[in-house]
Amino acid sequence: MRAPVWEVCGLEVCLSGRIDRVGDMAETEGEFEGDAIPASSSAESAAPSQPTYRVLGYQPDSGSDAMTAAAEAAGKAIEAGELVVLPTDTVYGVGADAFSSDAVQRLLDAKGRGRDMPPPVLIADTALIKALAVEVPEQAKSLVAAHWPGPLTVICHAQSSLRMDLGDTEGTIALRVPDHAVARELLRRTGPMAVSSANLTGQPAALTADEAIEQLGDSVTVYLDGGPTAGNIPSTIVDFTQSDSGTILRVGALSLETLRKTVPDLVGPEEPELAPETAAEVTTQIEDAGQSEDAGQSEDAGQSEDAGQIEDAGQIEDADQIEDAGQGEPDRRDAGKEAAGR
Repeated sequence: MRAPVWEVCGLEVCLSGRIDRVGDMAETEGEFEGDAIPASSSAESAAPSQPTYRVLGYQPDSGSDAMTAAAEAAGKAIEAGELVVLPTDTVYGVGADAFSSDAVQRLLDAKGRGRDMPPPVLIADTALIKALAVEVPEQAKSLVAAHWPGPLTVICHAQSSLRMDLGDTEGTIALRVPDHAVARELLRRTGPMAVSSANLTGQPAALTADEAIEQLGDSVTVYLDGGPTAGNIPSTIVDFTQSDSGTILRVGALSLETLRKTVPDLVGPEEPELAPETAAEVTTQIEDAGQSEDAGQSEDAGQSEDAGQIEDAGQIEDADQIEDAGQGEPDRRDAGKEAAGR
């Protein structure tokens, strides 16, 4: 069975919009720009269809009232089961109510992706991970404590009682707390949202609301336009469902070196982790090698000892022979004296 893919990017259609600004807010009604429409001989001329989406613009430094109003309008759309495009600390995202299977399916359809590519879930606060995930290892807790809010997505085992239909997740859930004030304000109003990059599958991620409109158009009800995103790189994704040390599935805004400062044994995307049985085999091989080495040393020592004994024995034997020769030599001398005397 194919493992779920948690993030991809997005086809361009030509859209433009008319902006009416009211104070710090801006509401846009987009208009399609297509080929010129042939003049009609009748009084009626074909007119381009008016889009149904709204664009709510605000300045990041315009104050909390404007951002609150934008988040409130987007929250109503989420409650109605519609899609919303929102800025985050990485790229623009398209979001839906994570607890509404129809809304999540609408998100997948808008991007042109299947259920085998489920969207991550954005949450407003780190504490919510306890309500959505189980068996979260200490290494994952350390990473989110160090990098949430921020561009880090962690994949954990989902609560079995969780009433979310995000697609073919195989019992897992990808979670992130964005480092963006409006995004978190919206999440506080709506609760967890299924959010993916605001683009069509296979196309570049949107860094502005206009880029998201060009790709998603009327499939989205509300676009929150907070200007260009501060970052242009998606989040780094770390999977904690296969091992407690975690494995990076995608390197994004956070590098492997940065994350290893918190979790030194984190496995990189190109570094396969040893399975327990493989690790045991390696340990056995090392032990066997050590035993062989010890045996070799013992054998060498034995051989040396035997050689020494042989050498000693040879020396003793030679000494005996010399001694015997010495003892025999006086006899020969005596025999010579005896012969001389005769």
